Amino acid sequence: MTLLENPIARFRDFIDIGGPVVMLLLFLSVIAVAMILFKLWQFSSLRLGTQKGVHSLEMLAVRLKRQSAESNLARTDIEDVLAVNANAQIKALQRGFRVLDTIAQIAPLIGLFGTVLGMITAFQALQQSGHNVDPSILAGGIWVALLTTAVGLAVAMPTSIALTYFESRVDRHQQAIEMAVTRILNPVAHHSYQDPRASASMTGAWPVPADAA
Repeated sequence: MTLLENPIARFRDFIDIGGPVVMLLLFLSVIAVAMILFKLWQFSSLRLGTQKGVHSLEMLAVRLKRQSAESNLARTDIEDVLAVNANAQIKALQRGFRVLDTIAQIAPLIGLFGTVLGMITAFQALQQSGHNVDPSILAGGIWVALLTTAVGLAVAMPTSIALTYFESRVDRHQQAIEMAVTRILNPVAHHSYQDPRASASMTGAWPVPADAA
């Protein structure tokens, strides 16, 4: 019987062989996939990486700049308002990153834990066989034990890759925000704007949190 002939039966056999550890890893994989799909939808709806992605903050900066000219609003007050809005947007984009990071870190450890338990079981069976040692018993126990490590890595690697991708997109969005606000509040400095993080200290840009819950 191949996997294509009866995938449900093969999947049940896979669960029976792996035991609770594989079930836990599959549960974590479902959470990871759901979070990845949600972040893809969120980034797409906010149009991250496009000019429309920073349009709302640009409009806010324009309004505040006009108000400053009419009511002598201090530049520091404008930067504080923009900082709050920018930080809130970045935190919303980073929400869920910690879940993905946790899954990427603990999935291999859970798989290794299952392997250790499987090896213990295999050697116990080998000991109980006494003088009638059958190498197939040990070999079968070892490959079953290593199955959990393989599943753990299979869950962790795509999750880690997805997290790195999301973090890079948020970082580029942060830079786009800084460039857009600098272009509006200080057009002269924008022409010499090269490194957003380096120029942040010179233009009075705000700190953006590295992570969010």
